[in-house]
Amino acid sequence: MVAIIFRRVPWRWPVAAAICLLVVAPVVAQDQDPPEFAVQAPRASKSLLIDVAAVDGLLVAVGSRGHILLSEDQGESWNQAEVPTRSGLNAVHFHDRNLGWAAGHDGVIVRTQDGGTTWERVYWVPEDENPLMDVWFPDADHGFAIGAYGSFFETSDGGITWTSRYISEDDFHLNQIVPAGGERLYIAAEAGLFYRSDDGGATWVDLPTPYGGSFFGVLPLEGDSVLAFGLRGHLFRSDDAGETWTEIETHTVSMLTNSLQLADGTIIITGLGGVVLVSHDGGQTFQLHQHGNRRGISAVVAATDETLVYVGEFGIRTLPLSELNDRKDG
Repeated sequence: MVAIIFRRVPWRWPVAAAICLLVVAPVVAQDQDPPEFAVQAPRASKSLLIDVAAVDGLLVAVGSRGHILLSEDQGESWNQAEVPTRSGLNAVHFHDRNLGWAAGHDGVIVRTQDGGTTWERVYWVPEDENPLMDVWFPDADHGFAIGAYGSFFETSDGGITWTSRYISEDDFHLNQIVPAGGERLYIAAEAGLFYRSDDGGATWVDLPTPYGGSFFGVLPLEGDSVLAFGLRGHLFRSDDAGETWTEIETHTVSMLTNSLQLADGTIIITGLGGVVLVSHDGGQTFQLHQHGNRRGISAVVAATDETLVYVGEFGIRTLPLSELNDRKDG
C-alpha cells in the first residue's frame, strides 16, 4: 500500500547498525472526541483507493475520505461500510475473517471485529499531522503501525492502546512493514532506508542500499531473498536478507507501489501509470505490462486462483490472470 506524500528526499547512504527501540510515549489513550463517519457515496468504488486485503473469501479495500468497501463475491460487487472517520486510509490488514484494522491520515486507526460490517476508531491524533502508512499484526493482540517522520507504534492489546517507539535516529517516512517467516520483519522506507528485524520487531538493523530514493514496498521471497522497490521504477533484489543488493531492469520509470506472489510462484509488482511487472522465474527478471488507460495502481490481491483485484486512482478493477499471460502491452 502507498499513500503519496510529497517532501524532500535527500541523498543518504545508510550505515548498517543495530538500533535499540526507545519508548517515548508509554501509553496512547483512545481519543474522546466523537468521530465523524465517512459519507456514504454511491460511487465510492470508483474513488481513490489505496490498499486492499483478502482473507477467507472476503475482500476489503480502503482509501480516500475514510472509504472502506467490502466484497464477498470475488470482487464482482462491493458494499461500503460505516466507518467512524473521514480521514484518508492508507493501509488495511486482517488477522482473520473477522478481525481487522485500517490506518491512515490524522494518525487514525480503526478496528473491526465482525468482518468489516462495523468499525470503531481506536486511535486518532490529528494534531500530530503524521499519516500512518501501514499496519500489520502477527496475532490478534500484538501489532505495529508505521508512518511519516519515523512514526512507529506498537500494541499488545489488539489496538486499544498504542506505544510510540523509535527504530532510527532519522525521521524519514516508514512506508511498509511485512513479515518474512519466523521472527523476521522488513520495513521499506524513505531516502533509501531499509530495515530488518530478526526478533519480531524488538530491535532493528538499518541495512545499506545502493539507492537514495524512497522504497515503497518489499516482497520477501524464499529463504533470505527479498525484493525492494519504489520511486522511478527502481527494483532491487537481495539474496542475503538485505546485506547486498542487485538492481533489476523494469523497463519503466513509474513509481512502483505494491507486490504479490501467487501460489504458483508468479510475482506481480504494480505501479503508477498502469504499470504491472510480472516475473515467472522467481523474481530474477520481469516483463512489463502497461494498462491502456495508464491510471495508477496502488495495490493488488488475488481474489481467486484466476482473478486479480487492483485498487488505485480508478477505484477497483478485476483482471483475469490470463490477460497478463496473453499480452505484453494494452
